Amino acid sequence: MRSADWQLTEDVDDFLARAGDFLRSRPGPHVMQLTWAERVRKRGAGAFGSEAAVFGLLERAGEVRATFYHLPPRALGLSPLAPEQADSLAAHLAGLGHELSSVGADHASATAFAEAWQRHTGATPGIRDTRVRLYGLGTLTPPDPMPAGRARVLGEEDLEEAMFWCGEFARSVGEDVVVDAGTWGGTRFADKRYTLWETPDGTPVSVAGMNPLIGGQIQVDIVYTPAHLRGRGYAGAVAAEVSRAARAAGATDVVLFADQSNPTSNALYQRLGYVRLADWCAYDFSPDGADGGD
Repeated sequence: MRSADWQLTEDVDDFLARAGDFLRSRPGPHVMQLTWAERVRKRGAGAFGSEAAVFGLLERAGEVRATFYHLPPRALGLSPLAPEQADSLAAHLAGLGHELSSVGADHASATAFAEAWQRHTGATPGIRDTRVRLYGLGTLTPPDPMPAGRARVLGEEDLEEAMFWCGEFARSVGEDVVVDAGTWGGTRFADKRYTLWETPDGTPVSVAGMNPLIGGQIQVDIVYTPAHLRGRGYAGAVAAEVSRAARAAGATDVVLFADQSNPTSNALYQRLGYVRLADWCAYDFSPDGADGGD
């Protein structure tokens, strides 16, 4: 396979016009491609960094076979790639002088690309400790019984509350982001709709968010309960409510990511009716053969 078969563009509309049908044909594995392309289309690449976003597609015999996106300094994001596709992409990007800090994708694709990038550039890949699993919703099975309380959807007038909960979530998972009025519009949290689970006296105890409907699919993201309130069924209740709302909004596919190291959350999502679609991982690159860790 020739590396020249990869075609790059900074025009997200052109990318979606050419690759949209391919991405929508398998919305689950392409969730990150669809999500970030739509964010750039709506907000502009400048909302995510000083460098231009780059999108790419692999086209053979008039058909799109694979895609990628890169929003420096964020990770390179890949659609599922065969090893030879990963090698041709690595060769193409290296030949153009692209610099990459990391790559994220399904485990096989990310690993194939990381190994190819090392071959073509000498950069040492180190896999991150946090690995996630992509789930897709089958038949929704809400908790029975539900905990006492109710769900409340946050509106525009609840921005301060949304920022508070997103900030708490980000700190809990070690996400390097500032969530406040000055940064909100440039974060990945800004385009979601949030639902709180509140106890009967109106105290919020858990939150879940969902991305907009893209390509017939909605991603549930985030789900968070403060540590001292866990084990009471709040996360299951709010996740079930948001999953139901996603289907009601017209989503034929509903997906979410879960940390594989957290058996509690993985078991919860499976009880709600989510089934495994793929395991996901990311590799960070250290330049010129420097130690990249485990």
